[in-house]
Amino acid sequence: MDRIAALNDILTQNPNDTFARYGLALEYSKQGDLDRSLAEFSILLKANPDYTPGYFMAAQTLTRADRIEEAKAMLTDGIASARRTGNLHAQSEMETMLAELG
Repeated sequence: MDRIAALNDILTQNPNDTFARYGLALEYSKQGDLDRSLAEFSILLKANPDYTPGYFMAAQTLTRADRIEEAKAMLTDGIASARRTGNLHAQSEMETMLAELG
C-alpha cells in the first residue's frame, strides 16, 4: 500500500489524526499535487490551529504554487501560533521566510 492510501486509511478510521493529516498534506506536496496538499493543510489547521508545523509547510507549499500573498498570511498566522505554543524555533524559521518573501 502506498503512503497516500495508508494515510487515507488512517484518516477514514480517525479523521482528526493530526499526524496522518499532516503526513498526507506533505505526501501530496511531494508529488506536486499542490491543491490537494493545501486542502489537507486547511483541514489540519482548522481542526488544530496550534499545530505550528502545519503553517510553515503550508506556506512553503503556497510559495511553490506562486501564491505569495497567501503564503505571507499563512506565515503570519503561523508566527502567532508559534508564540502561543512557545515554539521559538518555528517562530524564527517563519519570521525568516516571511522576511525573505518581502
